[in-house]
Amino acid sequence: MTTTQLDAVSVTTQASVYFDGKCISHGITLADGTRKSVGVILPATLTFKTGAPEIMECVAGSCDYRLAGTEAWVKSSAGESFSIPGNATFDIRVNQGGEPYHYICHFG
Repeated sequence: MTTTQLDAVSVTTQASVYFDGKCISHGITLADGTRKSVGVILPATLTFKTGAPEIMECVAGSCDYRLAGTEAWVKSSAGESFSIPGNATFDIRVNQGGEPYHYICHFG
């Protein structure tokens, strides 16, 4: 099931912009103190590093991802999610000509 709305949140109004504008996100905090980020990744192949474990939920578009230590790219589309361990790296590839990858990052 795709998350379409997050209610009762505090939003960081200044965006975090990474990779020369290829990834843009906003931090949010839910009423219970849970932190998340919502954002978009434009067509590119990018490598991210995690601090804490994360779950990447696709809300629109799609991406391919590859976890550190693996060779295979795995597709993630709207309504799907994937987990990344803490203190790890992973690659995300958003293909040219397709819709950008819209996501919610759930921090663990």
